[in-house]
Amino acid sequence: MMTSHSSSNRKWAAAHGALQDLLQDDFPVGPSGPQKNQLRIFQGRAVLYLKYLQIFRSLEEVYEQLVQPQRRQVVRMVLDGLTGRLLELKSQMVELELSEFHYFDELLLDLKMTPKDLEIPVPRYLLRDQIQLLRDKQTMFTNILDPQGSSHTVSSVQSMTLEDAICLLQVSERARQGRTRAQFMKVLVQSERGIHRYSWKPNNLTPAQAAIRIQKVWRGHSQRNRTSRQRTEEMIFLGMIPAEPPGPSSSQLQAQQVSVGRRLIQDQNEEQYQRAQLSVKQSVLDVEGSNMRETLQEQIRQWFIECRDVTGKFPEFPAVEDGGSASLFSHKTPEQVSTELAAREQEREKKKKKKEQREKRGGPEKKKEETQEGSHWMNPLSSFVPEVMKGDKICSDVWHRRDDQQQSVDVQLLREEKRQEVEQEVRLQVDELMRVELKNLKLVVDKIKKTKKGNRKKKKTKKKKKREKDLTADRSLQSLYEELILEGFLIQPMSIKLSDYIGEHSYLGSALRQVNIEPMPSLSDVRQLITLYSVLPLGSQAVLKDFPAVKTLLLAGPSGVGKKMLVHAICNETGAHLFHLSPAHLRTRYPGRGAAYLLHLIFKVARELQPSVVWIEDAEKSFYRKTLKSGREFDPRRMKKNLLKSLKVLKLEDRVLVIGTTRRPFDADTKPFCKVFKKILLIPKPDYSSRLVLWRELLCREGAEPSSGLDLSSLAKITDGFTQGHILQAVRSVLRPHRLKKLRLQPLTAAEFIQSLSRMEPVYREEEEAFKVWFRKTPEEEEEQRGQKEDDEEVMNKIK
Repeated sequence: MMTSHSSSNRKWAAAHGALQDLLQDDFPVGPSGPQKNQLRIFQGRAVLYLKYLQIFRSLEEVYEQLVQPQRRQVVRMVLDGLTGRLLELKSQMVELELSEFHYFDELLLDLKMTPKDLEIPVPRYLLRDQIQLLRDKQTMFTNILDPQGSSHTVSSVQSMTLEDAICLLQVSERARQGRTRAQFMKVLVQSERGIHRYSWKPNNLTPAQAAIRIQKVWRGHSQRNRTSRQRTEEMIFLGMIPAEPPGPSSSQLQAQQVSVGRRLIQDQNEEQYQRAQLSVKQSVLDVEGSNMRETLQEQIRQWFIECRDVTGKFPEFPAVEDGGSASLFSHKTPEQVSTELAAREQEREKKKKKKEQREKRGGPEKKKEETQEGSHWMNPLSSFVPEVMKGDKICSDVWHRRDDQQQSVDVQLLREEKRQEVEQEVRLQVDELMRVELKNLKLVVDKIKKTKKGNRKKKKTKKKKKREKDLTADRSLQSLYEELILEGFLIQPMSIKLSDYIGEHSYLGSALRQVNIEPMPSLSDVRQLITLYSVLPLGSQAVLKDFPAVKTLLLAGPSGVGKKMLVHAICNETGAHLFHLSPAHLRTRYPGRGAAYLLHLIFKVARELQPSVVWIEDAEKSFYRKTLKSGREFDPRRMKKNLLKSLKVLKLEDRVLVIGTTRRPFDADTKPFCKVFKKILLIPKPDYSSRLVLWRELLCREGAEPSSGLDLSSLAKITDGFTQGHILQAVRSVLRPHRLKKLRLQPLTAAEFIQSLSRMEPVYREEEEAFKVWFRKTPEEEEEQRGQKEDDEEVMNKIK
């Protein structure tokens, strides 16, 4: 444990220094004017993104190694701020380049980074925070689906006569005896062949000649093994064949034991910290609460008297938004406080007038202003950098002076934190009392009548919109939960991680863009976007407070590219509940107007059981252009209007994500389809490098280590056009149990997979082109094409 503390301290010191330098580069002290060169702006944002990503990765490791709960809490604050900053920089890069996919090949060379450094690590604490929720969810599923507690489902038994039962037993027994006899004869024949083949024939050899012959055979055998081993080592060194994964060493096993022990200590310290918080807060409230209340009341009354002596009347009490009584004791005179309050009211009125003027203008004038402002790019203020700076300052000021080996709760520091928290709570209570006292003083001394604020409030309440009816107001959450599970709309996700979505980095992206060819994104790029747009916002509640995360996401692509796998991986990485909603499933359940009730039910439970993922399979069916022949009752389009209403219920801070998957998006009406799904990701088929990695990884997972005789390069070449699902199906069709047993004597060859691949239909060029044509019609791609035309026109004008 001593080595882990020292390593975490070293990592924290390195990350702390890099973070301070990066914050100065991100927001310099001096004024920075507007910039015009869009390429230079994008490169600056990209460099910041890559550096923040490095710091985020190192701090995530530090957080996993720390044991002291209060220090972990501060590092977690910095990590949440860095998560939000990464999402901010990503949105800025998308606005600048008008594309979801970016290629940093040149920047990686300048920063001495590798493509692996682009991978966004999924923080381990996201899933660890949901452990209790996952356990409760598992018990809920087992109790509902298996109320009697049996480990297996009992199938219905059909009745059978005695003669039929005897015949069935005879057939089974004769088949068993036949298999046993065949196996015995096979072993007998093999043993007889071995005896005849290796039977000893006596020769008239002297002992010296026999020894020489034995030496000859042994030396030849040992030299052949040595040569083969040296050849394999040379090929591994040159990178021609992959190295065999070594087993876990003693140091690795020891590191695993240390990590398990560290997690237990972290859990124990966290429980101790939670108990200490309650006890320390209660003790501070009992000992110092009354004194705080009395001193605050005396200070506020003194302020009332001073203001009346200076201005001749009692002042207005600051509102809660302005800080309440906390804004009165900042070493300012009563005149300064009153002028500041008046200035704030004037600023609010000015802002209201500006909003009204903008709303009245609207239309083309507003667009002209936006285009004029867009010509000069200014570095927008970040909502997360102040949080990062605050956490970094606490770590450097508070924890730099304390003992690094301390594991238990620091009671002195906790008492200081709770004293501030108690003071804020007491201040709110005192503010309410002093507001009433100030009103009474104005009535008695200044003789000011009460304003008719009550009537205004009543008028405002009348203008409020009517709330939507709750169709399940008379039912408990438990009953709604059970109904969704029994009907099959709330399911358990498969045990899949995001790292299981195998894909390699695209090494030709920047080169193709330099020749004005838009490259297809790689599977690694898709994995990064899924982490940014779904995993991080769903897992971190702190990010959703200040960042408008995507609430709807569409995964489009041919069959077999891994859309379903990504949905299940998102749920596993964040511990989210998975609501499976498909038009085919909806057809047999809740017919007619039951779609509105079902969507209301799903979204209500999803908001209660956050984080949640609502998966709409075959999403294009709900947006068909024409009604099907089956009639309106089973028409999947009846879900479209209700889906738009349900999405309006979601708030910014809700950790609910709606994911649609489609393999035929061109059958849907584009405008309403894109109106529901704000973010669209086109998932391509794997390229050569990804196919090569897929063949190697899938063979290893199915129990067949690729030998040097297996030509994986040829397999990756001939499977151009095949998806991940096709390759997995081919691997499983060849690697049957009986084939796995023969791998030692008969290694795999590439020809064995040809027959299985020949029965499959690849993704033809026409289908791939249809996806590209449809994707160009989406609003994001149209905006990108418009931006490219404007850039080309600017370049031509400069040339002229």
